[in-house]
Amino acid sequence: MKETICTIPINDIFMEKSGCPFCRMYDMLETQYATFITGSAMMDPETRVSTNKKGFCKKHFEKITEVGKRLPNALILQTHLQYILDNYFPKNTHSRPDKKKLLALDEMLHTCYICDRIQNDVEHFLRTVFKEWETNPEFRKLYQEQEFICLEHYQQITTISLKGVPSKHLADFHKDTADLAKKQLELLIADTTHFCNMFDYRNRDADWGNSRDAIERDLRFLAGIPLPEENKTEE
Repeated sequence: MKETICTIPINDIFMEKSGCPFCRMYDMLETQYATFITGSAMMDPETRVSTNKKGFCKKHFEKITEVGKRLPNALILQTHLQYILDNYFPKNTHSRPDKKKLLALDEMLHTCYICDRIQNDVEHFLRTVFKEWETNPEFRKLYQEQEFICLEHYQQITTISLKGVPSKHLADFHKDTADLAKKQLELLIADTTHFCNMFDYRNRDADWGNSRDAIERDLRFLAGIPLPEENKTEE
């Protein structure tokens, strides 16, 4: 498969064929940005101004502490906390609440430096995915061979494709995308139903089949929650 600087990361993501490729895309970007922020960009003034102002969502607060060392995280948090004190709290706490500051604080609590950076990158990646699917038969085959596309990314990718995929190719792209989500959904329904039926005393000696980790796979499809290394089944 012919590769360019734009297609190499996309091909790497889709070559794995395990789980949802767009979940893998997000995971890759999250790790890259968390590593960047707590590493080479930790003392970059422009980056620190942005992280001080925006902060992080719960998931990405956890991510930076997972991948970064304690001192870089402490420095990032120190200046972010100071920014919050300076900009959202009154100097005199006996005064009436400042509605503007409270609204600004609410806005800040719903922003995230990593989420914003990922969103910009994902839009670029998706343009490459759409173009490769449209023009590269090898990539289209690779796309069709994915294990599944999770529910969230089925909705997201299909919605963005309405503007990102030429109208003459849109129906075929939607078929490939919907098939990957729908087939997984049907499989999960069957396995979860079988799991529930196994608790009927009449099925005491029946075969569990592939249903033992049905709950975990349901959550991976519905919410992008990774499968645990060892699945526990209540028998």
